[in-house]
Amino acid sequence: MLMPPPPQDCPEDPIASSAWLLALREGGPSALTDLLAEADVLLEAIASTPGDMFEVTGRGRQDYTQLLARIQTSRGLIDALETRTVVALDDATRRDRRGATRDASGHEANEEGSGQVAQEAHGIATRDLSLTTRRSPADAGRTVTSARRMVESMPHLLSAMISGRAPATSLYGAADATSVLDADQRAEVDTLLHGRLSTLDGAGTRKWKAAVATAIGELDPDGEALRHRRARTRRHLTLARGQHGMATLTARMPAADAQLVHKRLSLEAERRQVRGERTGHGALMVDALTDTVLGREDGMDPFRLDLGVMITDRALFHPGVGDVAHIEGYGPVPAEAVRDQLRAVAAQPALGHRDPFGDDGSAIRAVIRRLYTHPTTGELVQMDSRARTFPPAMARFLSWRDSSCRGPFCNASSRQRDHVVPHARGGLTSLENGQDTCAHCNQKELDTLNVERLEDAEHPGHQVAWTGYSGITRVTSPSPLECPAAETGTAAFADGEGDDGADGEDDTGVP
Repeated sequence: MLMPPPPQDCPEDPIASSAWLLALREGGPSALTDLLAEADVLLEAIASTPGDMFEVTGRGRQDYTQLLARIQTSRGLIDALETRTVVALDDATRRDRRGATRDASGHEANEEGSGQVAQEAHGIATRDLSLTTRRSPADAGRTVTSARRMVESMPHLLSAMISGRAPATSLYGAADATSVLDADQRAEVDTLLHGRLSTLDGAGTRKWKAAVATAIGELDPDGEALRHRRARTRRHLTLARGQHGMATLTARMPAADAQLVHKRLSLEAERRQVRGERTGHGALMVDALTDTVLGREDGMDPFRLDLGVMITDRALFHPGVGDVAHIEGYGPVPAEAVRDQLRAVAAQPALGHRDPFGDDGSAIRAVIRRLYTHPTTGELVQMDSRARTFPPAMARFLSWRDSSCRGPFCNASSRQRDHVVPHARGGLTSLENGQDTCAHCNQKELDTLNVERLEDAEHPGHQVAWTGYSGITRVTSPSPLECPAAETGTAAFADGEGDDGADGEDDTGVP
């Protein structure tokens, strides 16, 4: 049998019985191990010899979507149990190592020795986790550390894992990103993310990490600026051998430069596709990079690019303010990463001084535009534009607001402007009905039952509900420029475009 019969004085439902649960808790890890082992016997039998379990004749799709949802719920519970088990394993290893050290030395270990014992214990627990779960030692080490952060300082993230409101990969990624914070700051981030769970419902790992980065920038602005300056000194290029005669070339560089390089290669790939080349977009980006660096005939010609950088006026002119900057298509970065560059490209040269950009200086100098954030969500909601041609300005605004693909759990960069309600079905070409997507998610009509804008007074903002044929709905929202708990207002924006025909009047106002 799967479970022993409940005590006689307990209700018929053993799971609902506090006495039943108490008995399991008192049994400790061994009791839970036995329970899971018995369940495994049945599950293994069904997985290896399913019989008619997965015979679709006479059964509807809903049977399998419900089973899939239940498996996902069980996976979240197992992930949460693993999280607590990993921390307990680390603690037990520390206890045993401390005891062995005391027995060997015959006295209490000093503080330095205790630190060394804890480090050794962590290494042992990490190796055991690696061997048991077939993870790499590096991944196992991150898992142990992030699990401890969630158990000790981030109870809301752990609860989200238990309830299935977020996948373990995203939550571990969020906990890993808080490595630079102390326990109290980590708890504050946990509370902020808990308040944003509804807007992170369809978020992938990329947006979860962006949410953490935004919170860290506001909680620890001085530390974030210092970490960025140190990171800049560690720029490097690495070459890793791959299979089948291939290799991976990786460059670690400032985010703004990296995004410009990526954008330039993407545009070149699109140009080559228009020219008739049938190779995939990503492969053409690699070809363009190789041809240009090696000086081949098909190398890219010099090309002027513009890149959107969103930063509050406070952070631009007053270092130490906890607002982070956001790079179009990339996400949040410390204000320190872009402040000096923006000041340099936005300022006119002093009278009598040579323009560092030469004769083209007036044409390529950054333009400051005003963007407006929602007072509670921190999302971009409007901009002041003096452009007479609205569609191009709208397209840029969508890129600034959404930053990456709005498809649920999609971590891809955005490449296309998409109508939430398709234009063919009467959807308007507007900011409310627009979103940024990757090429795959832009074909949502092929694999999604319905996609629509949500109007929710309790959770304002540009929320889009994606409903699959299973009936499951996931909601996606833009990444806020500021944490919702922070004071919001006007954000300065720098881009490389000139004025689009200024008429001296604002087309939009502050919402």
